[in-house]
Amino acid sequence: MTSTPTAGPVVDTLAAQEFIGEIHRRLDHRDIEAMTAGLAAKATRVRSLLAPDRPAPGLGELHWLLRSCFPSRRQTRAILDAVGVDALGTAMRSLVHGDGDLGERVERFDACLAGFPEVATDLPWELLHLARPDRYWLWTRWMWNPRTETGALALVTAEDVELSAPGPVESYERVGRALAMVHGTVRAVDFAGDGPFGIDVFLACVYGIYMYTVLRMRMTQEFTRIVPELPALCRRLLGIYHREVLCP
Repeated sequence: MTSTPTAGPVVDTLAAQEFIGEIHRRLDHRDIEAMTAGLAAKATRVRSLLAPDRPAPGLGELHWLLRSCFPSRRQTRAILDAVGVDALGTAMRSLVHGDGDLGERVERFDACLAGFPEVATDLPWELLHLARPDRYWLWTRWMWNPRTETGALALVTAEDVELSAPGPVESYERVGRALAMVHGTVRAVDFAGDGPFGIDVFLACVYGIYMYTVLRMRMTQEFTRIVPELPALCRRLLGIYHREVLCP
């Protein structure tokens, strides 16, 4: 994995601790456990659907897969119509288990979703994370957006940590190193645990709190009231809000 070019600490420990305190003020510990369990259940189903020893996912299964991921949920029907069931199912299987290194597999998957560039930016990393959580970590634009240099990860890492790189795989590696360091920090206070999904929940909460802060500064109280409460907002970001995701 490529090192993050910084001479100092990766994690802004004070910021991380402040977010942990704010999360605990807004969420019950049972909410955090439920979100972590929801991600684990979703990952189990994704891993089964994309397993190399079973047929490629069909229409209903692909519909569920796309609806269960935040980047693709609203464009599920358009993606299926444009790409096709066979091509999309093959592309997902090849992404996780196909030949070639990570960069080649992601590039092939991106080409399959050429008409949906924003979905192609996030979806491959989410599918990889869900299918192989022991090997791949989550990376979405709400976590780190290299174009705007914003996201939850930027809020809990030191200012001199460079998360972007010339290519997407190199950026992914830098994000992964930073995630591992943040995970170690929040695990030390028994927030994230040792599993692969606690850090996802933590960063979704961080981004949710950031959104509320920005809305309070920029928008009226009446408009802010239409934004979901923090648990619901985090579940939307993580793709576990809607019932059919966990009960397909």
